[in-house]
Amino acid sequence: MTKTTQEIISEIKSHMAQCGGNYSDWYVGIATDPKDRLFNNHNVDEKNGVWIYREAEDSSFARGIEDYFVNTLKTDGGTGGGDCSSQYVYAYKKTSYTNE
Repeated sequence: MTKTTQEIISEIKSHMAQCGGNYSDWYVGIATDPKDRLFNNHNVDEKNGVWIYREAEDSSFARGIEDYFVNTLKTDGGTGGGDCSSQYVYAYKKTSYTNE
């Protein structure tokens, strides 16, 4: 069973608070394959990096969550990416070796 929008937002915000930094130190996006996006496209260190992803009900819900983080909390990232199968929301703490 997928989680609600509020549950996903709450879990990601909690993870960010636990791992530290300002919201602007984080990147939030959506993807069909969040692991590929995180570890290959963004170059996040799978073992030592700080990251999280959650599955939304569908791409519309994922886009709403992404919009909240990017436009309300001012994380890094951009809305409008992905496609109709992009139902995962991911976040990672940016470092000198990650690619935005």
